[in-house]
Amino acid sequence: MSIMMSNINKTEQLLRDEPMSAHTSWRIGGLADCFYQPASVDGLSEFLAEQDPEIDIHWVGLGSNLLVRDGGIRGLVICTRDLPTQIERVSENQVKISAGVPCTLLARQCTRWKLGPAAFFAGIPGTVGGALAMNAGAFGGETWDFVETVETINRSGEVHIRTAANFEVGYRSVLGPSDEWYLGALLAFKMDNDADFSGISELMRDRSSTQPLGKRSCGSVFRNPPGGFAAQLIEAAGLKGACIGDAVVSEKHANFIINNGFASADDVESLIRLIRQRVEVDCGVLLDLEVQILGEKLA
Repeated sequence: MSIMMSNINKTEQLLRDEPMSAHTSWRIGGLADCFYQPASVDGLSEFLAEQDPEIDIHWVGLGSNLLVRDGGIRGLVICTRDLPTQIERVSENQVKISAGVPCTLLARQCTRWKLGPAAFFAGIPGTVGGALAMNAGAFGGETWDFVETVETINRSGEVHIRTAANFEVGYRSVLGPSDEWYLGALLAFKMDNDADFSGISELMRDRSSTQPLGKRSCGSVFRNPPGGFAAQLIEAAGLKGACIGDAVVSEKHANFIINNGFASADDVESLIRLIRQRVEVDCGVLLDLEVQILGEKLA
């Protein structure tokens, strides 16, 4: 595989055989053939325009909803973590935001501006780009409820502004133009003079009391089924504390799988299969994955 790199400058990184364990919240993952971390949208656009259209491209942000298999990723991984971040109030109720802005920062800044309802974003791990990609939500709110337009870039390096009507949005699901990644969005909120940080603090206390924060996890592994909760079904199947290798179902929240130190991706994936099989047998529900799985298994 040949990666063109004539437009890479000294502020950017193109790495070979990069361990993806350094770029996921599980701290798990094999080697990426090539790993590119652009420092600017212009640099990213020029880099993409040079690449062979047959090369597989995988996009990652903070890696908070990602399991990379132990055999690593063939092709090119583009990590958007170092792209410039911006959050700007462009009208009374509109906010322009870059994909790399952490969702917690969005929640706090909207609270300062008395815009809402935005406090729920504090409960979403990762960045706005990841939240856009999966319609992430927390505490009853969902990302795409507030999207007016998004800025995207395709694998040829072309930048587009697309309206929400260009996307088919569902629960933890977003379908849109293929081979595009989010650079940012224009979000629309409402004035909320009652918005203050106590709301965020209350949500974060609730999250801390019910979720294993500070542990190596990806957040929720499974989507909630219609009319129910994945965690309740997993607990009903007697799987709290179940483990394979160093991968263990959290005792605090059964929809979290924790890396207790040296879990492999195969440990986690095997535990995922066990959970799905047991819940289907015991509860009659086949759980759908919320986490994204990339890469190849070890031979």
